[in-house]
Amino acid sequence: MDSSMLPEQYKTLTNSEMKNRIHAIKEKLGEDLFIPGHHYQRDEVIQFADTVGDSLQLAQVAAANKKAKHIVFCGVHFMAETADMLTEDGQVVYLPDMRAGCSMADMANIYQTEEAWVELQKLFGDTIIPLTYVNSTAAIKAFTGRNGGACVTSSNAKTLVEWAFTQKERLFFLPDQHLGRNTAFDLGVPLDQMAIWNPIKGELEFEGDDIEQIKVILWKGHCSVHEGFTIYNIREVRKKYPDMNILVHPECSREVVALSDDFGSTKYICDVIDNAPAGSSWAIGTEMNLVKRLIANHPDKHIISLNENMCPCLTMNRIDLPHLLWALETIEHGKQGNVIEVDELTTQEAILSLNRMLQHSS
Repeated sequence: MDSSMLPEQYKTLTNSEMKNRIHAIKEKLGEDLFIPGHHYQRDEVIQFADTVGDSLQLAQVAAANKKAKHIVFCGVHFMAETADMLTEDGQVVYLPDMRAGCSMADMANIYQTEEAWVELQKLFGDTIIPLTYVNSTAAIKAFTGRNGGACVTSSNAKTLVEWAFTQKERLFFLPDQHLGRNTAFDLGVPLDQMAIWNPIKGELEFEGDDIEQIKVILWKGHCSVHEGFTIYNIREVRKKYPDMNILVHPECSREVVALSDDFGSTKYICDVIDNAPAGSSWAIGTEMNLVKRLIANHPDKHIISLNENMCPCLTMNRIDLPHLLWALETIEHGKQGNVIEVDELTTQEAILSLNRMLQHSS
């Protein structure tokens, strides 16, 4: 199975043909097959998911799943890696399209991270604990594991940052500067006690003269989707809909979060909208597939995207019906393709990081 080239026969099938085949394979494989789906996936894929959630929910479900032989992960590469590391040896994890990556995760590679760690130790000594957002490679998770740190998700970042400060004086947060900054600020760390590590220049960027006051070192990375929401978008919504609630994801910039009415993880956003009263109005700053799904599922509420020109996450969007069917038929024919497999040492070290996260997540 060539991981990059969808076979021609899948390009000519109708949607109904593909749906019928997927239903048939799901019925045939039964409990041997498990399909987790992230909230940002296309509707055409989500309809076949056995569970839908954010990164933390899917990590917990993967860890608890002991039955399925085949786990077809409808998300992106780092999520499938996490599933592989948390599941049993006899379980196989597949990604329907190997091009479904994450631009944020790609902003921090292990070589840059190891170099940064050496330089930061020179500057601050043994006073730093690393935390990595789950939107990172298995190698970065392993780095945090062997250095006493943990993974975080947008759902539990606050809890894990609080924990990290009980372990060390300083925090090294990667790869998303915005989640790190928003979480630390929400916990009372002033902006002038935060610095940015620039991996391209290999240097620390901060304002002020006293390096000793720095408590949080943020990796210079971001989510290209959430960074697309701007102060201008907020002003336009306030102007057009003065009574509208603005709810954004913490991967948005500090300025956008500060001007919003509320912010929180993907799960938090879903829960707020689910529990909002009929007739309430919301502008939501997160991925477009999810916003459209919330609009469709809540016709009693006025919901818009904070930036209505925003595109869906391009890498999440790579997984579609043809790729899902291709993955399932490959399994049905007793073959393996697009398998996600993390080596044993990386898994062992990353599991330390993931387990510390799961221990602190209800």
